[in-house]
Amino acid sequence: VQLVQSGGGLVQPGGSLRLSCVAPGRTMSNSAMGWFRQAPGKEREFVATISWLGYAEHADSVKGRFTISRDNAEKMTYLEMNNLKPEDTGVYYCALRSSGDYSIMAQDYAYWGQGTQVTVSS
Repeated sequence: VQLVQSGGGLVQPGGSLRLSCVAPGRTMSNSAMGWFRQAPGKEREFVATISWLGYAEHADSVKGRFTISRDNAEKMTYLEMNNLKPEDTGVYYCALRSSGDYSIMAQDYAYWGQGTQVTVSS
């Protein structure tokens, strides 16, 4: 399963971006989705996850600023990012889990997008 990401780019601190992820050719039924990110020199970290039924969890570092959502009919998952900070800079990955329950653990996800760069800088 190939997940295809779009969005990202360069934004000033306080700005907003929206990341999108589509799973073409695959039903979203009973699949949780997640977003992770990796900054230079750091390990991949959890950002947000959403269950098949729409229950969501966000990392403490992004709560109140980022929102994960999904459109099962369109096979899309989104990450809305507001009030971006320089420490949000990194490569963002969407991931699909072959279970309807969400998870904050990267090892629970079998399928990954190609990654998209987000740079927050003035």
